[in-house]
Amino acid sequence: MKKTRHSCFKHILLLPMTMGLIFSCKGEQENPNLLQEALSSQNEKIARVMDSLDTYEVQIRYTKIDRRNDSLLLTDYDFQVNDHNYFYPASTVKFPIAVLALERLNQTDTLDRDVKYFVEGDSIESTFAKDISQIFAVSDNLANNRLFELLGQDAINRSLQLKGVGPVRISHRLGHHSEDLRTKPLIIYLNDSTIGITDPSINTAPKPLALNKIEKGKGYFEDEELIDAPFNFSLKNYYPITSQHEVLKRVIFPELFAKEKRFDISKEQASFLLNTMRTLPRNAGYDPNEYYDGYCKFFMFGDNKNTIPDHLEIYNKVGFAYGTLTDCAYIKDTKNNIDFLLTATILVNKNGIFNDDIYEYEEIGLPFLAELGREIYRLELERQND
Repeated sequence: MKKTRHSCFKHILLLPMTMGLIFSCKGEQENPNLLQEALSSQNEKIARVMDSLDTYEVQIRYTKIDRRNDSLLLTDYDFQVNDHNYFYPASTVKFPIAVLALERLNQTDTLDRDVKYFVEGDSIESTFAKDISQIFAVSDNLANNRLFELLGQDAINRSLQLKGVGPVRISHRLGHHSEDLRTKPLIIYLNDSTIGITDPSINTAPKPLALNKIEKGKGYFEDEELIDAPFNFSLKNYYPITSQHEVLKRVIFPELFAKEKRFDISKEQASFLLNTMRTLPRNAGYDPNEYYDGYCKFFMFGDNKNTIPDHLEIYNKVGFAYGTLTDCAYIKDTKNNIDFLLTATILVNKNGIFNDDIYEYEEIGLPFLAELGREIYRLELERQND
């Protein structure tokens, strides 16, 4: 169990590390490692995963938040977090894409969230606001891909790296296979009588990733044929736990970062983003029977269809594909004055075959992530009441 402390005083980011360590040590003595305690739970949903860690490739980062007067202390606790051990990030990559789309709008005088547009060659009209809402409410792939066409993968990767978010490599759209390195133009309705057309970009071909666990399983289906070989993820998106957590921190606590390391979005855009991240499907116009509260809220609610109480606000982005479940979340209880950050991933593919749609999401993965969230929340509640 690895712990990393980030001692950041509001508006004073570049303090000497020794000051941060002195401040952190006192907090460490007062507060135990809640992640370690949570993972030691005898609850079967956690224990059965902890008993077979090699099978499930679990990685977790939990951030404890302490507020003292005008200072804010973030302390990271890691379990098996390793940027060199690959997992498929699935739809979690939609989070930085959505934020960077807002940044692009903020930097373009003629565009705002509510302008209507469509992708050249497609008949679906949308708005950027609608796309971002769909990304967080139900993890819509088409909405993400439209924003992908706006930005292009080279610009996405470059922007994240300049902000100190890494390692990361976004290389492809989601939901369908495409090796097209050229983004498609967007046809934008500027007003009732004029339109604008964005310039397409030619992006860099991805190089194979050289990481541990880049080949997984013992076989996979391709064109309905079983291939008797491990599935190779080397050309897929790469967005590890550390990078996901860094994006989340910059969105939730932008004041803790130097200006050049923040996302360049306005206060109004930031408010829209946060509201959209926590909006439940039923509040975004979706059928609650199909898209229940926990549909895209894996921590605490992913294994049930309970209604999430109004005082529990979950700002997050999930991903699920190829047997991998991931959630990156800021969880806030306004009633009990609790908040924390939690990012975790788990692989559930017992038969070792990819693309067969036989994964233990409901049996193992979602129960583990939900119970992990509940255990951390319970321990945070105890900490608050001490």
